[in-house]
Amino acid sequence: MSVAPTNADYAVAESPAAPAGPTGDSPRRYNLNLRQSGIYIAFALIVVLFTVLTGGDLLAPQNISNIIVQNSYILILAIGMILIIIAGHIDLSAGSVVAVCGAVAAVLMVEQNVPWPLALLITLVVGGLIGAWQGYWIAYFGIPAFIVTLAGMLLFRALTLTILGNRGIGPFPDEVRTLSNGFTEGYLGNVGLGGLGGADLFSLLVGVIAVAGIVFTQWRTRSARQQYGQVVDPMPLFIGRIAVASFLVIAVIVQLARFKNLPWVLVLLAFLVLAYSLVTNRAVFGRQIYAVGGNLQAATLSGVKVKSVIFWIFVNMGVLAALAGVIFAGRLNQANPTAGANFELDAIAAAFIGGAAVQGGVGKVVGAITGGLIMGVINNGMSLIGAQSETVLLVKGAVLLAAVAFDVWSKRRAGASR
Repeated sequence: MSVAPTNADYAVAESPAAPAGPTGDSPRRYNLNLRQSGIYIAFALIVVLFTVLTGGDLLAPQNISNIIVQNSYILILAIGMILIIIAGHIDLSAGSVVAVCGAVAAVLMVEQNVPWPLALLITLVVGGLIGAWQGYWIAYFGIPAFIVTLAGMLLFRALTLTILGNRGIGPFPDEVRTLSNGFTEGYLGNVGLGGLGGADLFSLLVGVIAVAGIVFTQWRTRSARQQYGQVVDPMPLFIGRIAVASFLVIAVIVQLARFKNLPWVLVLLAFLVLAYSLVTNRAVFGRQIYAVGGNLQAATLSGVKVKSVIFWIFVNMGVLAALAGVIFAGRLNQANPTAGANFELDAIAAAFIGGAAVQGGVGKVVGAITGGLIMGVINNGMSLIGAQSETVLLVKGAVLLAAVAFDVWSKRRAGASR
C-alpha cells in the first residue's frame, strides 16, 4: 500500500539527494533544514529574549513549573488537534467540549459522589461519544469539519450552561486536584547540587532515564535508516543535536527538582507525547493519517479507509478534550460555564506554530507541544514584564501569522527548487 511520507521523510524529499558514504553519511546534510528546525530555533530565541527582559525570572524553578502546569490542558488539546490538522481538517469545538466534560465530571464527582476513577472513565467516554457524533457528520455524511465543529462549539456550550446554569460546582476530590496541580513525592530524598542547592533525587533520575531514552531511540532510528540506505546526518551533527536535546531536558528537570519535584501533569503529558509520537511515526494508523492529509485521492486508491480514519481522529479529539476538561476543572477546583473559552484557538495556534501545514499532511506531535510552549512562554513572559493584555494578543497573533507565512514560503521555495 502506498502512503504519503511521514515527517521523517520530508528532510530527504525536500532536498536533492546526495551521494551517501559507506555509512550513509552525507556532507550535504550539514545544511540546516529550516522547515524542520525553524520552530526549535524560534523557541530558543523567544526563551532567551524573555529571560533577558525578565532578568532571569522566566527560568526560575517555580516559574518553569508554573508554565507547565498552567498550559497543560492546552498542550493536551494540541496533541489531538495536530492529528486533525494533519488529516486536513479543523476542530472549533474543543473549548466547548472541555467545558461540558468538566461539567459532567463535576456532577459525577461532587454531586453524585461517584468514585473519581469511575467518574473520570465516564467523562472520557462522554468525550469520545461527542467526538463520534461530530466524526460521523464529517466522515460519513460529508459535512465540512469547519461547519460541524462550529455548530458543536455552540451546541456543547449551550449544554454546559444547561448543566451548570450560572453556578460553579466544586470542590473536586483531592486526587483530581493532585493530578492537575500536584507534584511527585520525594521518594529518594534530596541530593546536593553545589551552588544550585538541593534537588529531588528521584526527579533527577527520571531526567537521566529520559536522556537515555532519547539517545537510544535516536541511535536506533539512525541505524535503521542506514540499513535501508537512506541519507542520515553526519555523526558530528547527530551527536550535537542529541547533546543539545539532552542538555535542555536535564536543565528543565534540575529546575523542577529544585522546586517541588515533577508535576504530575507533566508525567501525564510525557506519557501522551510518547504514545502519540509512536502512533504517528510507527503505527499503520498514523501513516494513514498522513496519507489522508497528504493526498486524499491517492490514499483512497491505496486502500486506506479514509472515512474510518477521519471518524476516529475526531473520537480521539473528544477523549483528549474530556481529559483536558477534567485537568482544567481540577486546577480551578470547580467546573464553571465559562471554562474552555478560546481553548480551541490556542490549540490550533500551537499546531500551526509547531509546523503543521495549512493543507494537511505535515506536522509532528512534538512540534505541536513546542508550539504550545511558545504560546505559554509568550503569555508568561509578557505577564512578568507587566505587558497589557492587548499587547499579549498582538504578539501572539503576529507569531501565528509569521509561522503560517513561513510554512507557505518554505513550500514555494521547495517547489521552485525542484
